[in-house]
Amino acid sequence: MTATGTFGLSTEARNLQWLLGNLVEEVPGVRSVAVVSSDGLMLLSSDPEPPQDTTSAGEPGAPRGPRGSSADLATIVSGIGSLTVGAARLMEGGGVKQTMVAMDEGSVFVMSISDGSLLGVHATPDCDMSVVAYHMALFVGRAGHVLTPEVRSELRKSLEGPR
Repeated sequence: MTATGTFGLSTEARNLQWLLGNLVEEVPGVRSVAVVSSDGLMLLSSDPEPPQDTTSAGEPGAPRGPRGSSADLATIVSGIGSLTVGAARLMEGGGVKQTMVAMDEGSVFVMSISDGSLLGVHATPDCDMSVVAYHMALFVGRAGHVLTPEVRSELRKSLEGPR
């Protein structure tokens, strides 16, 4: 998990970190996860395995995350979120709840949390999409009311580390 640790964090922030870690560890096929604020800043993330270990479940050469960087996933999630909100506005489709991009070598899921925050998941191509979406919805349901402006600020600061 990308953060300076849980020391000094509020109970709410620690619980969000735990929920995110649980999502990565418990859901088969999930490679990495990022929570992004409405302004595109990463709040929480799971780091894929370090670059020297680029295998997944014994498959040589299978990528673990987007370029091995949680910041890349956060950027992708923010961009997809912005694009789909713009498209929904143009089509008068209302709010965007979830977006899924299926690729040959994986999938990216983006789900709205609250106040424009987004949950993004990068998964393997053989993941069970309904299971990933279900667990994302559970995360959103648990995290939505906790992700207050104060907690978002605290999480951002924890990612910046000591100055």
